[in-house]
Parts: sequence; structure tokens; C-alpha cells
Amino acid sequence: MVQVCLNGPRGAADGTALPLTPESMAQAAAEAVAAGATDIHVHPKTPCGRDSLSPRVVAATLEAIRARVSVPVGVTTGAWAEPDPAARLARVRGWTVLPDHASVNWHEPGAEEIAAALIDLGVGVEAGVWSGTDAAARFAVSPLGPKVLRVLAEVTDTQAAETSARTLLAELGPAHGRPVLLHGEDAGAWPVLRLAGRLGLATRVGLEDTLFLPDGRRALSNAQLVTEGLVQYGWAQRSS
Repeated sequence: MVQVCLNGPRGAADGTALPLTPESMAQAAAEAVAAGATDIHVHPKTPCGRDSLSPRVVAATLEAIRARVSVPVGVTTGAWAEPDPAARLARVRGWTVLPDHASVNWHEPGAEEIAAALIDLGVGVEAGVWSGTDAAARFAVSPLGPKVLRVLAEVTDTQAAETSARTLLAELGPAHGRPVLLHGEDAGAWPVLRLAGRLGLATRVGLEDTLFLPDGRRALSNAQLVTEGLVQYGWAQRSS
């Protein structure tokens, strides 16, 4: 599986290629799926470009994207969108249009409560386990571990990304038997994606994780990143 991460917490300062409105996210999603993406991760935004867990904002984003693509669509529940754990939980429980899955960063306060609420709603949970945090240890003993959809192993180290990725995977161990999606960010995005390809793990690519192609050129779109990501991953060799 190659997921496209359309925008992340980035904003207008990160360039015109970044989709910030429901309509531009839907267009970017359609182009990325046409390029080969099989799953979508998106951060719904307010009109001023800030991440939001508001039921209205989430609904508008999901409806726009689903009108253009038929692959699963997931959203963030990152604490930066709503720092107060109780308010974040209330937002999620108030969603009127449900995503197929939602990422929950296991090191954040209130993570397990958010994950439990999503599971009760029938929404798949992507357990976000970041390098450099205690998330792997927390996830290892979580009773919700076997119930999540998959683990998002996120490598935050941009200098020694592959080494950090291997360390993170070792910390995760069997990961409750759940599938692992391995990805990096910024300068670590491409090395970690290539490692995921060699290990046969799911991965993701998109303007959330990197604004640049492997050769250093600025990416023109999420679709361009997906196209190059499939090459770097070795998808053609795996499919032959």
C-alpha cells in the first residue's frame, strides 16, 4: 500500500501546490490516486488554513474527496488541531461524516481515549508511533493494540533516518500483529520510503512529508510525489 499524505499541518507559506480547501484537496486526491496512490491521509483545514477537527470542517473535506475518489480516506486527530484532550475527544465524537480511518499519535495526552472512541464509531485507527518518543513502549502494553487498523511508524529523525527507522521497528517488535506503514519526513522521507520498499512494508508520500523530489527539485504536486515514490519504492519490480 502506498498512501498519499496530501497536506499535513503545513500552510500557505509552504507553496501553492499545497491543497488547503476541500476542493483543492479533492483535486489533489484524484490526481494522486490516478498516479497510483491506494489510500489517502488528509488534514481538514479551516478557511484560514489551520488544521481542524470541527465536525463541519471534517465533513466538508470528506464529502469533497469522496465525490472524486473511491479509495479509503483518513484524517488526523493531532493534538495541535485541538490541544485540550477532552475537547479533542468531544470533537471526534461529534463527527457527522466519518472517515474510513484516523491517525492517533500514541505519545499525545488522551491518545487511547481518542482511539477507543474511534473504534466505537467504527473508524479504523492508525496508531501513530513516532521515533524519539515513548509511543512504542506505550503501544506495546495497550489493550487497544490488537484492535487498530495499522501502525504508522513515523521517523522524525531527518539526519540518520534509516538508522532511526530500524531502531523504531525494533522497538515496535510484533506490533500486536498489526500491519506497519513506515514513513519519514523532510530530508528523511525518501531514505525511509526506500527502506520500506526493501522491507516490503506499506509506506506513504506526499506534501505533508516532503516538499521535494529525491533530486532536490521542488515537487509540483502530490501526484508527482506519488509517481516518484512508486519508482523509489520499487513498485514496478514488485509487480512484475
